[in-house]
Amino acid sequence: MTHATAGPVRRLLVATAALVVVGGAAVGLGGSVGGSSVTDAPRAAVPVADCGPGSRPETDIQGRVPLADYVSGRAGEGYTCNTRELARHGTTGGFKVLRYTDRTGRTCAYYDNTLLFPRDALDNLVDGQGTVVLDMTRPSRPVETTRLTSPAMISPHESLLVNKRRGLLAGVLGTAATYPGILDVYDISRDCRAPRLLSSTPSGVLGHESGWSKDGRTFYTSSAVQTLVGVDLTDPADPETLFVRPGVYYHGLRLSSDDRTLYAANLGTPGPTLLSGAGLAVLDVSDVHERLPDAEPQVISTLAWDDASIPQVAEPFRRGGRDYVFEIDEFIDFFELTGLAAFPRSPVGIARIIDVDDPRRPRVVSEIALEVHEDEVRDGPQLLDPGALFPAQGYAGHYCSLPTRRAPKIAGCSMILSGLRLFDIRDVRNPREVAYFNQPLVPGERLALPTLAGGYAMSAPAWDRRRGQVWYSDVNTGFYTVKLTNGVARLLR
Repeated sequence: MTHATAGPVRRLLVATAALVVVGGAAVGLGGSVGGSSVTDAPRAAVPVADCGPGSRPETDIQGRVPLADYVSGRAGEGYTCNTRELARHGTTGGFKVLRYTDRTGRTCAYYDNTLLFPRDALDNLVDGQGTVVLDMTRPSRPVETTRLTSPAMISPHESLLVNKRRGLLAGVLGTAATYPGILDVYDISRDCRAPRLLSSTPSGVLGHESGWSKDGRTFYTSSAVQTLVGVDLTDPADPETLFVRPGVYYHGLRLSSDDRTLYAANLGTPGPTLLSGAGLAVLDVSDVHERLPDAEPQVISTLAWDDASIPQVAEPFRRGGRDYVFEIDEFIDFFELTGLAAFPRSPVGIARIIDVDDPRRPRVVSEIALEVHEDEVRDGPQLLDPGALFPAQGYAGHYCSLPTRRAPKIAGCSMILSGLRLFDIRDVRNPREVAYFNQPLVPGERLALPTLAGGYAMSAPAWDRRRGQVWYSDVNTGFYTVKLTNGVARLLR
């Protein structure tokens, strides 16, 4: 299906606005080979979770925190469904929460707390600069052991990743603007509580998002100025840039289990109206993996969906003998061609499951939206809810993660104003919500930039499968250890 003329322009404008106010995805022209598109049915929400004992359910439609709850004080109590707060740390959060257990058996969490440096300097004067390291020996009592303040760790944006096989933590100095891609690599294998800096080099070229091969030898970065970069980390103390691919705009990057296929969230390709075809790009990186001379990724296929906002990341997994990715779009594609008119009717970031078993013909098999995302309600009273009209907040998605790639039963998504949402994905064609946790900031409770209220869940969650826990952060309120209750934790086993 042909994309509407206004759509690509809206994607450019919304990303430009996000660059200014939050450092979200920015758009550049890019190229690709091949392609396919899908026509999505009218958006329908997944089934609402059945909240068991001990829950404090939402008072309105699925995912909404209404203005009335702020007025009455109900919002300050938070919203839980088959979840329970075990711990909270700090007052700010960012884009990632990561979990790692070192060779001695110690377990740590890592999270960034800067959306856009130096804009967040006021918040960080209180909460502190740098990537936070937590000793999670007792997840109900996280202990901060240090802050990482090397260049990249001050503002890793969306690039922070752990490679569990090699015990390495890495990130690239970056925002939606063109900060230089200084790549910092830390050893966390010996003592996760005290990461040891191995290198800090400009090998990332430019910074924004990233991906890491499973074997830990290749780190991929993407930038806001149309570059895809591969870095050789065979020797993490001496990174070497393998290739720089200009002319593409990719966001999050994830690798297949054999490290030969790269799934890139694709912001679009050149067209008669600037950008079109936002969705997924599937690339062959076998030659890069084999370190062949002059190796570069080769595009196998692209997939677009007509209601795309800003594709964020696509997490691979396998179920029933087939390969899938769990993809999410971020924010709202809120600009019309002529400006800000009627943005609630524009595409909103949601999640979807995509069959990539045949990498030449990927296809969407299901969408994951909440009732608050449905078209018929988006221009209604919910526009008055705190945070709903802020373009880089609002009722939309941002990051998702999976507890395992081997037949995961559950997925977790940070859906900004709607908080942390958990979905049963055993039936890939019919996912359903099973739990949620949302602790919005009440107006006047504390000074927080860029917004003064609401949930601001942006981080990819981390999982403690043995204890039945999810760890995530909220930009406005900090890091959380969340316990799954009423049988939901069984989905982690």
